[in-house]
Amino acid sequence: MGNQRLMRISRSILLTLLFPILFLLSHSTGAVSVGVCYGRVATNLPLPSNVTNLLESNRISRIRLFNPDPDALAPFWGTGIELMIGVPNEILPMLADGTVATSQQWLKSNIFTYVEPSQVRYLAVGNEVLLKEPYYMPYVVPAILNLYQALQALGLGDTVKVSSSHAATILSNSYPPSAGSFDPNLKSVLIPLLGFFRDTGSPLMVNVYPFYSYINNKENATLDYALFRSSRIEIDQNLAYTNMFDATIDAFLYAMEKEGFHGIPVVVTETGWPTGGVDGASADNALAYNGNVVMRALANVGTPKRPGIGFEVFLFDLFDENGKSGGEYERHFGIFGVNGIKAYDIRFS
Repeated sequence: MGNQRLMRISRSILLTLLFPILFLLSHSTGAVSVGVCYGRVATNLPLPSNVTNLLESNRISRIRLFNPDPDALAPFWGTGIELMIGVPNEILPMLADGTVATSQQWLKSNIFTYVEPSQVRYLAVGNEVLLKEPYYMPYVVPAILNLYQALQALGLGDTVKVSSSHAATILSNSYPPSAGSFDPNLKSVLIPLLGFFRDTGSPLMVNVYPFYSYINNKENATLDYALFRSSRIEIDQNLAYTNMFDATIDAFLYAMEKEGFHGIPVVVTETGWPTGGVDGASADNALAYNGNVVMRALANVGTPKRPGIGFEVFLFDLFDENGKSGGEYERHFGIFGVNGIKAYDIRFS
């Protein structure tokens, strides 16, 4: 048993140490793309037509839009850029209470009029509903089911995956990762959701922010552990953890397994680090965090619990959003300035 435990720990550490090498190899092996969130809560954003040019010139091939805004969607037609499109929380009651035909018409009018169906990779039905707007909780699953059936009727049921994006706070416990468990007050929604994901091959979508863990709990969440540069190794269930990102993803995997769901893929629909507005936010730290996320995603390193099994990641955010509420740092997640110049030298492929 001692030798087996040592071998598992050594393998986990080795994967962590080798990920820059694996990243280089991934250029020739067709690793997954890394996406970027295109938030639009701002008054000074460039024209959407200029945005698609910016994406193509930086080889960004996947984008998350939080709302099916026609002005933002239309320039993507024919670009080949794949899209995750959000279904706004306030639309959920209409879709949930309506018929499949209602959902089908909504898809045609709000999405497929503006972009080619082949470009739509995911529908994210609601964003952080269980955290921010619990009023919409009862509508999430019925809306997803109607949209899924509508996509099937359109012949898109196998190509467009339907899910819902959730904050990490749907976990009542996340440390150590093996203790990961869902908030019992949310299981009435989460268990049917997980059943749908299992049956349709759809992913669990989660927003993961070690930055927030760091600024809210500096005594236990060190900056180096959040930024992938810690020399500290934490052992949990014979697995070695060297960063908070991996630990958080694995907490979700353990939480799903506790409910009897194994093998459901995970998509990180938001993760990022701000360049200013609070202690610990800087361009250097944003590059350290986002750069490491990109390298790990492209190399398909996976996590200690699922080594070698890659997952998609969407970095937040394309631009600073001057209309965001909350702390000053909320307005400084942009990877690019509105002039199209990078805030720091990150590569996406």
